[in-house]
Amino acid sequence: MLRQAITRLEQTEALDGASDAIQSAVSSAVRPRGLRDLLHGTKMGHPLHPALVQVPVGAFISAAVLDLVPGASKAATTLIAVGTAAVPPAAIAGWMDWSEMTKDRRRVGLVHAATNLVATALYASSLVARLTGHAGRGRALAYAGLSVAGAGAFLGGHLSYAQGGAISHAAPEVALVPEEWTAVSSLSSLPDRKVTVRKAGDVPVLLYRRGDQVSALIERCSHEAGPLGEGEVIGSGPNACVVCPWHGSTFQLSDGRAVHGPAGNDQPVLPVRVREGMVEVRRP
Repeated sequence: MLRQAITRLEQTEALDGASDAIQSAVSSAVRPRGLRDLLHGTKMGHPLHPALVQVPVGAFISAAVLDLVPGASKAATTLIAVGTAAVPPAAIAGWMDWSEMTKDRRRVGLVHAATNLVATALYASSLVARLTGHAGRGRALAYAGLSVAGAGAFLGGHLSYAQGGAISHAAPEVALVPEEWTAVSSLSSLPDRKVTVRKAGDVPVLLYRRGDQVSALIERCSHEAGPLGEGEVIGSGPNACVVCPWHGSTFQLSDGRAVHGPAGNDQPVLPVRVREGMVEVRRP
């Protein structure tokens, strides 16, 4: 029944009106590219939202344990204050990632966010109750908040692991690259300072030649598996980058580093060598 409910949620088109309006609002509110990259986690090569979430989650769970320990109510109250204060930055980063997702993911993400909003309201009410001398009510509200937050976390897990939201869509391709050195192209056939797509086994590989040097990346964009082989090359020398034609994620061709989002993950790089005039790659 739970699986059926989530499947229905993914297909609930009635949420699209609110989803589209909120997506537009988020995109309008966060315009500077540097800020968007920061919120996506692009600069650190890892989505920021799941890292920030650890603070409120850890604080709330710890507070739940301390509420069972005699004499630890002050410490529990402090943790709930810390957790509640840590929610906004985690939520802002989450909204930024959510705004770049497909409709089915945004439907689940919308309910995930609404659930967490309720949980945060319960924790804020718990904090007020504790600070005004109503410790019993504060504990009850906190446990209610933890229960609701657990439901929100379940939806967040489904969004990430079942629907592939904010994961690297290029990472699974790496495991399909042959383990042994595999010739994918002759060096002479690769145009200089342009990207070319060749296959290593069944995996499309993005090749970039700069003189006698060649770099090799998984061709499918880590953000939403867009075709990097159709992207524009910008910059020059070791700082040359490819821009995904779908959403504009930008990766350095020499090492796969994500330079601009919405990608929060770097692009996987493959070992490459030139042997007897042939370009060879293999699995890392």
